[in-house]
Amino acid sequence: MPPAIILEYTLMKSLHFLISLFVLFFFTLFSAVAQDREWVPEDTEFYTPVPPVVEAVGGFMEPPSDAFVLFDGTDFSNWLPTRTPQVEWTIEDGAMTVTPRTGNIFTRDSFGSIQLYLEWRTPEVIDGDGQGRGNSGVFLQRRYEVQVLDSYQNETYVNGMAASVYKQYVPLANAARPPGEWQNYNIIFEAPEFDETGELVTPAYITVFWNGVLVQNRVEVEGPTRYIGLPEYVAHGEDGIMLQDHGDLVSFRNIWIRKLDESPVWE
Repeated sequence: MPPAIILEYTLMKSLHFLISLFVLFFFTLFSAVAQDREWVPEDTEFYTPVPPVVEAVGGFMEPPSDAFVLFDGTDFSNWLPTRTPQVEWTIEDGAMTVTPRTGNIFTRDSFGSIQLYLEWRTPEVIDGDGQGRGNSGVFLQRRYEVQVLDSYQNETYVNGMAASVYKQYVPLANAARPPGEWQNYNIIFEAPEFDETGELVTPAYITVFWNGVLVQNRVEVEGPTRYIGLPEYVAHGEDGIMLQDHGDLVSFRNIWIRKLDESPVWE
């Protein structure tokens, strides 16, 4: 491996280690401070360190022969609504698009550990800023969120930017493409395991490649995503993949998975 690449990889690992220490310190500090008062969203939002911007030029993939295609651009046969009698998102030119305020959608099937690949696009016309700009999310087992957001020249709390494990881990780099351009996530999700009594045996782990760039390097998930307060595990079995309606016209296409192992012990 060339010395320059080794140096870059070492620096990225060091940055991720420092970010992890910062997150641990942050959560420990605010857990102590907030014991005697009610949590507010700002308690779990932070703005530094800001990930470096990188130019990503690749990452698009077609499903391999052993993949299960969740969305091929034609229908919602593999998806269910959370709020309406049927899925009310739209399909055009091989892509599904959120219909705001109709609710999230989730897969009919449930999964344990998986490789999940999907492509997503935020609206070309910029409307809003921060968390109000091209916001959606990919929820693994309907609990653990990898954020979708227009993070191209758009400031927000860094543990809520695109490719963050929402409010837990900041991505190693900002690989955002301009609004209106297709982007992709290649996610490795290792499901948590619980024993027969519901106690956590092994936490969840998430690895994320964003437009071909490694931005989450097998981070240990602290628990289900929470907007307010700290995450905490509650025993569960396999569950589906959920895509979020956050009120923005975010689009998705080419969604497929590969199963990686058996389901957790606890049912």
